[in-house]
Amino acid sequence: MVDVKGELLRVLRGGRVTMLGKLDGLSEYDVRRPMTPTGTNLLGLVKHLAGIEYGYLGESFGRPPVERPSWFRDDPYAEIDMWATPDESTEYIVRVYQQACAHSDATVTVLDLDTPGYVAHWPEGRRDTTLGVLLIRVLADTTQHAGHADIVREQLDGRIGSTDAPGSANDPFWQDQKTEVQKAADAFRT
Repeated sequence: MVDVKGELLRVLRGGRVTMLGKLDGLSEYDVRRPMTPTGTNLLGLVKHLAGIEYGYLGESFGRPPVERPSWFRDDPYAEIDMWATPDESTEYIVRVYQQACAHSDATVTVLDLDTPGYVAHWPEGRRDTTLGVLLIRVLADTTQHAGHADIVREQLDGRIGSTDAPGSANDPFWQDQKTEVQKAADAFRT
């Protein structure tokens, strides 16, 4: 029989490692640099995910963080969580994220997937949920943002792939691939 909770947690942990690996070797400037029109940046993604972990796999089960992160507000929509202020170091945000992940893992370990949870900022009538639903939600958010981070990192310095097997978008294979993709797109240029 498959251990669904164990498998969800294993995949979530992999997404976390990928997310943090995207910061490796970058300067304070580059981890904060807005790389999209909406300001998406690597450190902001990590900061956001720390809040997701603490919120959905902590506070939703009456397990708030022992030490509240500097950016937490009483109104979750007022949080500054998609970018880092100058007084929030990369080291601080990474440490908060790691603590949030450990806190989440403890919640997942001691509770069953059908344990009831409550998300106060969700719409009325939809606030009651379960650990299983929220674990899937955190896993989806983490993998989605790890994908964003992969693209942002490629834009910054061309690094692609995992931390175990990094590559470069400047490798001849990828340059040839880009040329072929461009040719296919050009067929539809008007």
